[in-house]
Amino acid sequence: MTLLIRNVRVLTMSRGARPRRGAALGDLAAHNGADVLVEKGLIAGIGGGLKAPAGARVIDGASRVLMPGFVDCHTHACWAGDRLDEWDRKRAGATYLSILASGGGIMSTVRAVRRASERDLAVSVGERLTTMAREGTTSAEVKSGYGLSTEHELKMLRAIASVGESWSGTVVATALLGHAIDADVPNFVERTIYETLPAIHNAFPEITVDAYCEKGAWSVDETTRLFEQARSMGHPVRVHADQFNSLGMTSKAVDLGAVSVDHLEASMERELGVLAGSDSYGVMLPVCGFHVDGRYAPGRAFVDLGGAACIATNCNPGSAPSSSMPLAIALAVRHLGLSPAEAICAATVNPACLLGLDDRGTIEPGARADLVLLRHRDERMLAHEVGGNPVDMTIIGGDVVHGG
Repeated sequence: MTLLIRNVRVLTMSRGARPRRGAALGDLAAHNGADVLVEKGLIAGIGGGLKAPAGARVIDGASRVLMPGFVDCHTHACWAGDRLDEWDRKRAGATYLSILASGGGIMSTVRAVRRASERDLAVSVGERLTTMAREGTTSAEVKSGYGLSTEHELKMLRAIASVGESWSGTVVATALLGHAIDADVPNFVERTIYETLPAIHNAFPEITVDAYCEKGAWSVDETTRLFEQARSMGHPVRVHADQFNSLGMTSKAVDLGAVSVDHLEASMERELGVLAGSDSYGVMLPVCGFHVDGRYAPGRAFVDLGGAACIATNCNPGSAPSSSMPLAIALAVRHLGLSPAEAICAATVNPACLLGLDDRGTIEPGARADLVLLRHRDERMLAHEVGGNPVDMTIIGGDVVHGG
């Protein structure tokens, strides 16, 4: 489809190195009153007074904001069941870690996923991704991690892969093999490293491997052993670290060449500096702080230290029950200390780089036409407004998938 989107405020984000760091994180490279031409799924031109090719669909932007689609680089969107009963416990005073220690939390969802069929999981992921697209997300990472066995981790990853083939956007799967410790399985860590990991490698030889390093979950030593084995087999690694406790995994992850360290709510200043000075991304998850305990990652400090910052929804049934990147942006500005422009770049161009999607996250000739047309004329409204959907139209690969 050929599209000509007329008279929009275009946030091109086309200046500077990728990923954005420091002052560059807030440079939207915006153009007012511009037209954007899309041909064969790519950006073909940006400027004023562009002519519509024969047969092109012309969209009047009415001075609204046109920006790159959101890239949600940390989600757990493949799950079954719910955690509503545990939410009652939380509201009565139970902490996240105490619920996990009592066999709930992650393990509650593990039991539901093990009961679910592969088709059931695929249907649920597809429904969540459809919702994400309506909210402007055009690329999303989706983790396994609620299987915690060879059979069920493979089931989850196959379900994620099948949805990736049918969804209009881009799905990047991650093997979250170290999500929790299954106390009912003897030598669980060893079985994960020497049984489950090789099986995942055979089926998905290039997939990124992830782990949750926290008290009551995987220790620094256990996570390191998993990652060293995964890296020896050619797998990139990412890690959840410093959510509730700073255990030293952030610096260790940098030493191991991790793609990212995610959460960071409890990060100490020294470790934050180590991460900021490295090639690893820092992924902050403000919806989790909003829903769980009111604690947020030190986003302002991380950006000022020169870190490659991303924000994501952490969409999951327990600690972050939301798929809305606009909500994540609004919370990032309120609680991480980012400016609206910084939060927008941290939700688009930087996470695109993290996921290796180098053809998106910006609006410039040759880039993939994953675009969002807001109902606002000022992008700061993305952060100012809380609730509702600010997206009038979502375009993925040049096709209008929402609002058209």
